[in-house]
Amino acid sequence: MKITYDKDADAAYIYLKEKIEKGEVKSTLSMNENIILDFDSNKKLIGIEILSASTVVPKTAVKSMETV
Repeated sequence: MKITYDKDADAAYIYLKEKIEKGEVKSTLSMNENIILDFDSNKKLIGIEILSASTVVPKTAVKSMETV
């Protein structure tokens, strides 16, 4: 598992597998205005996007994320 943070977009992404290839996400599900789940063609959860991460995730957690 890897977690990245894009400061410009204020978005965090939790990779539930080592690498997500381009086009591998086949469907998404919005849980609310901040959480989006990404699924592969087998309907397996492969990633979680957190929008407005600096307001949703504790600041100490954001600081420890890999910046992209």
